[in-house]
Amino acid sequence: MESESESGAAADTPPLETLSFHGDEEIIEVVELDPGPPDPADDLAQEMEDVDFEEEEEEEGNEEGWVLEPQEGVVGSMEGPDDSEVTFALHSASVFCVSLDPKTNTLAVTGGEDDKAFVWRLSDGELLFECAGHKDSVTCAGFSHDSTLVATGDMSGLLKVWQVDTKEEVWSFEAGDLEWMEWHPRAPVLLAGTADGNTWMWKVPNGDCKTFQGPNCPATCGRVLPDGKRAVVGYEDGTIRIWDLKQGSPIHVLKGTEGHQGPLTCVATNQDGSLILTGSVDCQAKLVSATTGKVVGVFRPETVASQPSLGEGEESESNSVESLGFCSVMPLAAVGYLDGTLAIYDLATQTLRHQCQHQSGIVQLLWEAGTAVVYTCSLDGIVRLWDARTGRLLTDYRGHTAEILDFALSKDASLVVTTSGDHKAKVFCVQRPDR
Repeated sequence: MESESESGAAADTPPLETLSFHGDEEIIEVVELDPGPPDPADDLAQEMEDVDFEEEEEEEGNEEGWVLEPQEGVVGSMEGPDDSEVTFALHSASVFCVSLDPKTNTLAVTGGEDDKAFVWRLSDGELLFECAGHKDSVTCAGFSHDSTLVATGDMSGLLKVWQVDTKEEVWSFEAGDLEWMEWHPRAPVLLAGTADGNTWMWKVPNGDCKTFQGPNCPATCGRVLPDGKRAVVGYEDGTIRIWDLKQGSPIHVLKGTEGHQGPLTCVATNQDGSLILTGSVDCQAKLVSATTGKVVGVFRPETVASQPSLGEGEESESNSVESLGFCSVMPLAAVGYLDGTLAIYDLATQTLRHQCQHQSGIVQLLWEAGTAVVYTCSLDGIVRLWDARTGRLLTDYRGHTAEILDFALSKDASLVVTTSGDHKAKVFCVQRPDR
């Protein structure tokens, strides 16, 4: 790519050979892997603990607090009760993405069709700062592992990073059209996939960069594995690659019958990173061993089980896998489909355990940590909580007047934060009788 970092990185910077990012001795301690006998993952974790990351205390701010009232004149088809505690209404168009700061879960960042991104406080909707300068819809936003940095990315491929405590922009870069973006789980390293098939990795804020070249088609989804040394990336041509982030080479490539017969839409890993689940517009969810790169299971909804195989480039008109994830306490996986089906699969027997029907398409699902409860948000503007052991609907939360486009769950599962086509983000307090 010819792009240069707006922070002034020279175009002729030699390619990086390792994740350690040459020239920064402190970060070399962070990510240099010990090839000796001890377990590399343990070494990496220990090295990460030795890094002195700045830990800024969150500001308490205004004691009065306030809640933005819903805007007048927003057209919506789902009027009704509003169960939310806080409404954030500074966006002037659909709000596409939301992420919570992982350290304290007190801040949210949202991005929208209005080319804007905002960092705001969950307790009262108070705006902390605007992530200004985007000129296209902001479709990706997220905080670094230690909550000190926040990144925003727009459809055109402009990425920006801000320091949360000073509210100042510290880095920016123009890549190709953006498909996905994610922070490394242990280091100030940002990854993104673009429409030209590349996966990018930058050290922030100095901008040292590596690229992982995929096929000549969009890198549609990606996820860094829990060990922080590998990433799984799905592509529009149905292929899946597991990348070694240090070596910059693919460890496994799944294509043909091993891959999908249509563009990938989502990817997830289990808690220890041993299993990967991939979803596609071909309506299949594939269970992949991260160690061997082999497909160990294939799931599809019963409603389309008899559907003939799709030809290359074809897509199912009525259905696709939209979101998926692993339960952390039971051998269960959840798959959400565009036709409104939530399927709970038993990984041990690879059988369908429950099928929960929604009135409209599922946009995203999230498992609650430490329980067998799965949350879904859907095109009907409702958040639902399901008991995956029984398939029973526990409760639902309403308040949006248009489809929910993204949502996030606090670590203690006390808050759900949603974004919607009604130009708003909402905070719901989760209260369940079963806990």
